[in-house]
Amino acid sequence: MNLSTSLEKVKGVGTKTAEQLAAAGLYSVNDLITFLPRAYEDYSHVTRIADIAPGKLTVKARCEKVETRPVRRGMKVTTATLADDTGKIQAVWFNQPYRAAQLAGGAEFVFSGEFEFSYNRYQLTNPSAEKTSELPETEGKVVPIYRAVAGLKTALVRKLLGELRPLITMLPETLPESIVKKEKLFSYSEAIKGMHFPDTHQEADDARERLAFEELFQLLLASQYNKQENAKLEGWHIPFNKEVVKAFVEKLPFALTNAQRIASWDILQDFEKAVPMNRLLQGDVGAGKTVVAGLAARQAAHEGFQSALMAPTEILANQHAATLDKLLSPFGVRVGLLTGSVKGKAREALYNAIREGDVDVVVGTHALIQSGVEFHKLGFVVIDEQHRFGVAQRQELLKKSAKMPHLLAMTATPIPRSLALTVYGELDISILNEKPANRKPIETKIWSPNSRPQLNALIDAQIERGRQAYIICNLIDNNPDNDLKSVEAEYKRLRSSVFKHRTIGLLHGRLSPAEKDLVMGEFASGKIDILVSTTVVEVGVDVPNATVMVIEDGDRFGLAQLHQLRGRVGRSEHQSYCYIVPSDSKKPSQRLKEIEKSNDGFYLAEVDLKLRGPGEIYGRAQHGALNLQVATLGDTKLIARAQAAAKRFVESGENLLHYTQLARQVKTYQRLTTLN
Repeated sequence: MNLSTSLEKVKGVGTKTAEQLAAAGLYSVNDLITFLPRAYEDYSHVTRIADIAPGKLTVKARCEKVETRPVRRGMKVTTATLADDTGKIQAVWFNQPYRAAQLAGGAEFVFSGEFEFSYNRYQLTNPSAEKTSELPETEGKVVPIYRAVAGLKTALVRKLLGELRPLITMLPETLPESIVKKEKLFSYSEAIKGMHFPDTHQEADDARERLAFEELFQLLLASQYNKQENAKLEGWHIPFNKEVVKAFVEKLPFALTNAQRIASWDILQDFEKAVPMNRLLQGDVGAGKTVVAGLAARQAAHEGFQSALMAPTEILANQHAATLDKLLSPFGVRVGLLTGSVKGKAREALYNAIREGDVDVVVGTHALIQSGVEFHKLGFVVIDEQHRFGVAQRQELLKKSAKMPHLLAMTATPIPRSLALTVYGELDISILNEKPANRKPIETKIWSPNSRPQLNALIDAQIERGRQAYIICNLIDNNPDNDLKSVEAEYKRLRSSVFKHRTIGLLHGRLSPAEKDLVMGEFASGKIDILVSTTVVEVGVDVPNATVMVIEDGDRFGLAQLHQLRGRVGRSEHQSYCYIVPSDSKKPSQRLKEIEKSNDGFYLAEVDLKLRGPGEIYGRAQHGALNLQVATLGDTKLIARAQAAAKRFVESGENLLHYTQLARQVKTYQRLTTLN
């Protein structure tokens, strides 16, 4: 038996079990041994019911009575009476109705959970429940719990892994021996054994550290090799022209921040190198990334090169085109806009102008990567909110040049340092962490839904002064399964009652591009007082006169998203306000408290990573493909260790192909994260 052996050949796996395993995505021996526990229960200290005290505990008991009942829409509560020879206690589970069937029958279970005073009595809340007869025979009773994918039972996983234990003890090493030794790590076989059959919590922790290190090492090694590959590419030489840059800066209606100057200088220096630039410009909302891109595009145009800027939405592409046209047209630099809305003869004319070099800067959406688009001499590519584009889409744009163009990826979602080291490890990074001089910090307040009349009065007072407001809702239509506000219902309600004396606009993703542009145009020109919208305005929309942002059901948004939405106001010298209205009047969450106390996107990004994980920041599809089962991108110490080890390995000149499994994973990561 080896790692590629089908699970059907494992003792105890019949046709039905094989189907069950396949439904959970487990086909081979390797699939099963790398299906790691999600948690561990410590059953080494069992308390008699007569001796229990509040806190985390484990009891061995039978269920005397169990029932499930609905308590409110979408919520079911299962309660059970548990008994041993010394007494009885109550247990309760929320939204786990399957517990009733599991506990029926009078078998003995081991329950582990929090014994606490809740709903006017002491009870065991949401405990795990394991049949005593199905517990493995482990010495210390540290028992692994597995994810119930497609109904897969933990007891079955444990049983089959027991059959594979002899194979696990003989697994070959997957990392270079020198690294395992220097980092004082478990061997691969010790780590897999320690995850599935730990005698102590410490053994499980050491096993987890080894596997987490390996995942990060693979990712960072891929990044090192990508950097090496990038260094071999030949890019366009775009010389620095001091007079051109000076004239552009002097013409600006505002002074560049120090951070903008440094970032611009980084880019202009990269332009002069033989190797194509591969840079990430991350700036907090409103920090002025477009101006930095515009300055670089001006330099490129002067030397006869075209620039392309790809944005994720038409609204944003329109806005970038308008901003760049204002910045560049005084110097004779021609800006073109290519989106799905440009059709027929206008589209053909633009295609020809791009091909002939009659357009210097082309701003667009995904339309830029279509086969009909041919550039005359593409030297500089800007991708805005780059984590929203797949790697394949970015590569399509980069291919439209005879040599590899210089690449600037921009994001207004500040990236935590740990994520920058791993996911963006092969990019050089410039940071815009200053706001323009005339901007005042946005005042943020969590606002109870019970105090809505007072909030409406504040909004109205701002409109009376000539300002405008956004009201953001989570849904487009009403959903009978929840109480969240929808834009359609809120738009109708506000128009017919509270703000019937004001002009209200409606914006959401189901409107056509032309309809969206019309609404945004009217809001930007001041014809609309209040814009009721979904998160379609989250990125980049710039209306300096808007000073109020109300986020309904704010507890349903991620921290990064709340910060992005808040950044739609505070874009002028006027004082701006952000009111976050939770879906109920309970105590606000940690997430909402953090956004209330800080306007610093870089600080909030670190908090967000701790609270929610990297998916929100990196983009769900790509983060899923990273396949990090064990490592967390918040573990900066382990990342630093893995990064140093990856550098040592590359510098040693050792052949990666000597390590088959490592080489395979590194190749996958290279394809996934590379921008070129």
